[in-house]
Amino acid sequence: MKRTMSIRELADGLRTVFEGSNVVRRVRDFEGWTGRASDGDSAGGYDHTQTVREYYDLSTEFMVWGWGESLHFAPLLPDEGLEDAKIRHQRLMMSKLDLGPGMTVVDVGCGIGGPMRRVARESGVRVVGINASEVQCDNARRLNAAAGLADRTDCVRCSFMDMSAIEDETFDRGYAIESTCHAPDKAGAFAEIYRVLKPGALFWGQEMCMTDVYDPGNDRHGAIKRELMHGIALKDIATCGEVDRALETAGFEVVEGEDLAARRHGPNTPWYRPMESGRGLPVGAFRRIPIGRKATQWGIRLAEFVGMFPKGSAEVVALLDRTANAYVAGGRAGIFTPLYCFLARRPLSG
Repeated sequence: MKRTMSIRELADGLRTVFEGSNVVRRVRDFEGWTGRASDGDSAGGYDHTQTVREYYDLSTEFMVWGWGESLHFAPLLPDEGLEDAKIRHQRLMMSKLDLGPGMTVVDVGCGIGGPMRRVARESGVRVVGINASEVQCDNARRLNAAAGLADRTDCVRCSFMDMSAIEDETFDRGYAIESTCHAPDKAGAFAEIYRVLKPGALFWGQEMCMTDVYDPGNDRHGAIKRELMHGIALKDIATCGEVDRALETAGFEVVEGEDLAARRHGPNTPWYRPMESGRGLPVGAFRRIPIGRKATQWGIRLAEFVGMFPKGSAEVVALLDRTANAYVAGGRAGIFTPLYCFLARRPLSG
């Protein structure tokens, strides 16, 4: 069982990443990104990669505190904890990729490297993470070294929309876990991933998607989608079919694709359960559920007042709380999934 980050470690981490910046202003600037995107798209001056980078630079420490080192969702089994579900899910990915010693694998949008470390440790491969966030890349390198995996892992700081620092046909395998959902041009992101994979290489991905239940003419559905896009820094949210078509446009062969959220293993196993209810969950999960998120927000406001936390920390928690509510709303309505998982292959020729 992984050790949970303490409140003191969270405070220390926030002081490091927020040092010298006005966090309140940064959060307010982030809150206005959708308006800037609309204006900038018409003028050609908006950079969505910068918005995504700021989202993770602001929120990563809180994400790790509440969610652990692997910053992704996973399908749940009855009476299964979140951490165990994520481990099981990562092992499913590894089996689909048919990994073996001596391979070099790219982790596209690697976060702080939770999956990367498991893949490197259990499969005997070398993993190179791609990440546009300096905060996340620095954390990934530090945690990789602490795990004794510095010689089998790396983190290249760049956008997956432009991996020009990496040569063509470098990697034997690749995966992207809840990262390419941020791409302003999904086919363009997949084309760049295609370029750095060797012919015949397998590519596994996990995408956030709107389901077939989503009705663009339904006002409630539209409001939930807008909240999700705003809070997670998503330029748009594709359908599962649109993801497949973007892969094919980039040149991939789609081997399989399935929304794993649709595989319900019982009445208490929705993917959003860790953010919805504390019933049957470990004590450490309190910080993820609604009352825990509100308690955290007010506790940190008090801690800001006495100087324990950087000013503006509570504003970040409020942003993440609002986004968690949107996740749950999308899940309950059945219109959104973070678990569309696909396996694709770069053809041997082409």
